[in-house]
Amino acid sequence: MYIRQNFAETRCILSVEVFPPKKEANWGKFQTALGRIKTINPAFVSVTCSAGGSGTEGVPTSRVAAFLKNDLHIDPLTHVTCVGDNKDGIDANLNHLFASGMRNIMCLRGDLNPDLPQHTDFLHASDLAAYIQKSYGCFGLSGACYPEPHPESASQQEDIDNLKIKQDAGVSHLVSQLFFDNYYYYRFANLARKKGITLPISIGVMPIVKKVHIANVVKLSGATIPPKFAALLDKWQDDPDGLNKAGTDYAIEQIRDLVSAGADGIHIYAMNNADVTLNIYKGIKDLL
Repeated sequence: MYIRQNFAETRCILSVEVFPPKKEANWGKFQTALGRIKTINPAFVSVTCSAGGSGTEGVPTSRVAAFLKNDLHIDPLTHVTCVGDNKDGIDANLNHLFASGMRNIMCLRGDLNPDLPQHTDFLHASDLAAYIQKSYGCFGLSGACYPEPHPESASQQEDIDNLKIKQDAGVSHLVSQLFFDNYYYYRFANLARKKGITLPISIGVMPIVKKVHIANVVKLSGATIPPKFAALLDKWQDDPDGLNKAGTDYAIEQIRDLVSAGADGIHIYAMNNADVTLNIYKGIKDLL
C-alpha cells in the first residue's frame, strides 16, 4: 500500500520512526521492540539509513524494512539518501528494495560529511525524487519538511520554495523535522499551503526522555527551545525517571494540540523505545 493512500481513509494517521541497530547482536532485541510497536497499529514505520549510510555496518535498512513488511505486516517507509552515492549505486539500492517488496521511499539528500566523498549525480532530495519518479514510477515518494527552516536555507520562504520543487518532482507525502514549539509548525504550514503545497504532512514529534537526548538531539537539531521546555529539561535532567515522565508528557501535550488543530498525521521519533511509544499512544489514542 502506498502511504499516501492512508490519508484518504483516516482523519489523522499515526506513524513511527526507527533506526537500524548498529550491532548485529542487538537485532533480536530490536525485533521485539518492533513487535511491541506494532500493537499501536501504526500506518507505517519509517526506517532510517543504516550506520554509515551504506548498510555495511550493523543491520541493513533493507532487512529492517523487510521484517516490518513480511513478518509484522506494517508498511515500511525506507530512507534513501543520495549525497553519498552515485546513480549506479542508487539504482542498485532501488532495484534491491523493489525486489524485496518495498514500495515507499523517503527521498533525502543526507548529511554532508567532509570525510567522505560527495557524489554529484543528485545534489538535492528533489533531484533524487524526480529521477525515481521518471525512471521507475512504481514507488510512493515521501520527503522531509522543516517547520523551522533547514539550517542551510537563507530564509523560511526559500525553504518553502524548495519544498514546492519537491512536490513538483513527484513527492506525494511529507514528514516534518522535529520541533518543540507548535507555533513554528503552524506558521510553516500556513506559509506552505499559501505556496500551493497540498501534500499531507506527518508531523514529527520527538519525546526527550533521556539526558543523552538533550545533547544529541535538542542541541544538534537546532530546534527552538521554548521556556516551558527549557525549564523541564533544567528541572529533570539529572532525574532519569522524572525526565522520562516529563518528556513523555510534554510530547503528549504537543501531539494533542496538533491533532486537535487538524493534523494530517503524527510521526513519533521513537528512538527505538517501545515503552515511550506505547506511553505516548495511551495519551493520545482517544483523539485518533
